[in-house]
Amino acid sequence: MNPKKKSSDSILMKEAVGFSLIIFLAWAAEIAEVPHFFFGEVPQFNWTRVLFRTGVVLVIWLWVHLSTRKLLARLHYLEEFLLVCGWCRRVGHEGQWLTTEEYFGSKFATETSHGICPDCARQQFGAARRAERVDRPG
Repeated sequence: MNPKKKSSDSILMKEAVGFSLIIFLAWAAEIAEVPHFFFGEVPQFNWTRVLFRTGVVLVIWLWVHLSTRKLLARLHYLEEFLLVCGWCRRVGHEGQWLTTEEYFGSKFATETSHGICPDCARQQFGAARRAERVDRPG
């Protein structure tokens, strides 16, 4: 399983356990007639109160769950970006700054080689031809 997915599921599970505990405590307090002991109410089970509390907690749970999922998705999206230094072009990986070759070697177990892309080749060879013409006498 994807470690990011597992982490997200763990966070959402902890939220679910917490909200379930709140609902359980609301029902337990009503069953144990806690309002009677603390507030002097008539000792009877009040369906309206416990169902209203359950409904409110469920609505808040839904809102928190959806917000958390959205934030986790955004976080995982941003974590997928490759951090590259704008000056030296080294790659940030797990707190270290590696050359491109080192990064690909450690991250993907891939050997690297050097080449030249067609655009750079045209630019470099064109510059070399211009320099050669300038250096030739007459």
